[in-house]
Amino acid sequence: MPSILAYQSSEVDWCESNFQHSALVAEFYNTVSNVTFLIIGPLMGSLMHSYIQKRTRYIYCTLAFFVFTGLFSMYFHMTLSFLGQLLDEVSILWRVTRPPSVSVPGGCGAGSMGRSQFTCMILSGTVLVTFLSLVRPTVNAYALNSIAIHIVYIVRLEYKKTCNKQLRHMIEISVLLWASALISWISDLFFCSFWQRIRFFYLHSIWHVLISITFPYGMVTLALMDATYEMPGQTLKVRYWPRDSWPVGLPYIEIQADDKNC
Repeated sequence: MPSILAYQSSEVDWCESNFQHSALVAEFYNTVSNVTFLIIGPLMGSLMHSYIQKRTRYIYCTLAFFVFTGLFSMYFHMTLSFLGQLLDEVSILWRVTRPPSVSVPGGCGAGSMGRSQFTCMILSGTVLVTFLSLVRPTVNAYALNSIAIHIVYIVRLEYKKTCNKQLRHMIEISVLLWASALISWISDLFFCSFWQRIRFFYLHSIWHVLISITFPYGMVTLALMDATYEMPGQTLKVRYWPRDSWPVGLPYIEIQADDKNC
């Protein structure tokens, strides 16, 4: 079965010309652009180490799925095989559902359910959609959109009621990056003929870069939301790698020691 899937071509073919730069790689730029996933995932694990140790080590699972997303996306764009498409989409599904199940507290999204019940509900749904996607891959697209809409809804509720300037800033930047990435993805998929006429084939690779940069901002956003309910005694500060003073950087959480004299 895996060997059959590996040789079966995917129905999805992005705007970039196939085998233009290499006889072994179908979509060169769409493949190489996934390197950002392989860099940012381990880097965020290192930067967020103190927070993860204090909060929950399950966050490492989210980071692992993030890296797997990059690896499977590289395989998909390198081969354009149906197996590559399945691996790519299923890894995205699991990566997207991990933050809500780990980082969204009862006050934000779980309602009257406890965290363990909420996590079981999310993971059960993910397993079900994973099996359905093997039978009918189009299910994945609807599942991913539904989950993304739910996360946006939760974040919107928190944005409206929070006075935390750090959290509001993180939400604003996350939404801006996510919207920019989504526009690149949609433009490559639905307006390919236009981009081919002007010989610009890189929008899907830009999507890879933008969405991989969105991930740290989304991760920090959910961590700040989580801390409001689950870590009320801790003071969290948003820092930026490589330097706080730089105009751009990757955000991460630093847990500050409480000053007893204040």
